[in-house]
Amino acid sequence: MKTCFCFCLLFLSTIIICSGQENIVELWEGKIPNQKETDEVEIRKNENIVSIKNVQKPTLEIYLPSKNNTTGKGIVICPGGGYGSLAYDWEGTEIAKWLNSKGIAAFVLKYRLPQSKSIIIANEAPLQDAQRAIRLVRHHAKKWNVSPEQIGIMGFSAGGHLASTLGTHFDNKTSQVDAIDSISARPNFMVLMYPVITMKLPYTHQGSRDNLLGTSPKQELIDFYSNELHVTQNTPPTFIVHATDDKAVPVENSLLFYQGLKDAGVYSEMHIYPKGGHGFALAIGRGHLQTWNDRLHDWIQNLN
Repeated sequence: MKTCFCFCLLFLSTIIICSGQENIVELWEGKIPNQKETDEVEIRKNENIVSIKNVQKPTLEIYLPSKNNTTGKGIVICPGGGYGSLAYDWEGTEIAKWLNSKGIAAFVLKYRLPQSKSIIIANEAPLQDAQRAIRLVRHHAKKWNVSPEQIGIMGFSAGGHLASTLGTHFDNKTSQVDAIDSISARPNFMVLMYPVITMKLPYTHQGSRDNLLGTSPKQELIDFYSNELHVTQNTPPTFIVHATDDKAVPVENSLLFYQGLKDAGVYSEMHIYPKGGHGFALAIGRGHLQTWNDRLHDWIQNLN
């Protein structure tokens, strides 16, 4: 009897582990582009916030609403962390759960970080992963009950820089591994939360710039990754949230990008809160700041 009981526990544990693995998919099967083999290992710390460094295998963690509640919309989420780490739950999985409550499928992107010694061309890896993430969701749209024409990208802080880089450089050719890389990487809409936008002084976030471009970048790279310079009429509709008192990423980042969107005639909405600082995520318990997600939900519902 005891042996049977232990066997049942082992069997159930195996089912739970396997079920969890099915919710995470690797971006690439086999060789990852722009990456070499090293002895580097991924580091995950679970303290107040789950923090991930040295990403070796970029993945999507999938969160799907029930079929009865699904809206057909899906969002790829890029957590922040200054391009040095990922605030994986704070600006990733917790956001995914909220989106699910609104009938929106969510996909948390664990993207490679440019300081990893496994990466060959440091600044290209995050964009490669973001492009692949959108393409992968489109490829599996039917399976995941998502419309291929209702897939957005959402980014926080440096993740907001990655999201806006995708929104302005979605057709930049960074990899061609298989047929999936031929699918459009253009998101249908963007959500930028206290985003890093510019790599130019005086408004850039120095840590993000140093991690992405190095401490002495060429002007060509600075201009390429200053996303306010690359807004066109093909840039996706955009929703922006920032706080005026953000000391880490100046609010001018969002203002510059919004001006570019306005000049290009891109459908956009921006909410600037007087107080909130940086990295407030869902802002639970922080007064009217915590209503930013209500404004986002209204906006997403009214997108064509």
